[in-house]
Amino acid sequence: MGDYGRPIEFGISVVPTAADLPQTRSTVTLADAQGLDLVGIQDHPYQWRFLDTWALMADLLARTTRIRIFPDVANLPMRVPAMIAKEAASLDVLSGGRFELGIGSGAFWQAIEAMGGPFRTPPDAVAALEEAIRIIRLFWSGERTITFDGRFYSVHGLHPGPAPAHRIGLWIGGYKPRMLRLIGRLADGWIPPLLSYAPPEGMPAMQRRIDEAAQAEGRDPRDIRRIYNLPGEIVDGPTRGLLQGPVAHWVETLTQFALDAGFDTFVFWPNTDPVHQTERFAQEIVPEVRTAVERARTSSAKVG
Repeated sequence: MGDYGRPIEFGISVVPTAADLPQTRSTVTLADAQGLDLVGIQDHPYQWRFLDTWALMADLLARTTRIRIFPDVANLPMRVPAMIAKEAASLDVLSGGRFELGIGSGAFWQAIEAMGGPFRTPPDAVAALEEAIRIIRLFWSGERTITFDGRFYSVHGLHPGPAPAHRIGLWIGGYKPRMLRLIGRLADGWIPPLLSYAPPEGMPAMQRRIDEAAQAEGRDPRDIRRIYNLPGEIVDGPTRGLLQGPVAHWVETLTQFALDAGFDTFVFWPNTDPVHQTERFAQEIVPEVRTAVERARTSSAKVG
């Protein structure tokens, strides 16, 4: 494990809280204007404070011009996979190719059941996600008619469409061994949970599982995007903790995450004042990390 050499991208996360909608819109339009690459939005429809993530993504795509938006991650048990594929392709067409799909097997099962969704054991949740991925890929394949028979999901004689405007990235959220192997076999990208679930010291073993599964499937591990969700705060003064510190601390840490831990995409979850924090992230941190990573890669290439 180490630097996979992929292009580095940066994004922000916004919380879909209904009461904060004006602030969310301001944060995302600022991120778009500042040249960030991505916006990620968590998907917990049973949370009474939250707007529906898919409706919010449509609203934000309509208000922006270049930034890409993805669910971080879509809650599979609440929607059938063919419908997820339809919604994703529709948002991609409507936005001119600016939608990506993050998807997970589900969590908070009591809340899912309370909303009418299924309860699944961990093995069943992963198996259902694999079936969903295969249906979604079939839906986007360009085939006129698709059929799939699974234990959890089936489609029979379905006419999919419209086709996405670009090849949508299918990024899977998870961090346990069974899920990591699935990512290595099938995913375009990996989205581990927040740092508390997937700390930097745990990355080598997780990345290795993904890589080994990819290689066993005949895939190049470098083809898999690695997306890190980073809650924190940019503050002046001394460093208070991991991603709680000044610009220099952020630049050093993210550069290490890229060069040593193998991540290529960083999604900032501001702990406070998202508009101001997003502006600082875009203006003060992103350019410095890009420069540091490029310099290190150039130096390594010369040595090699």
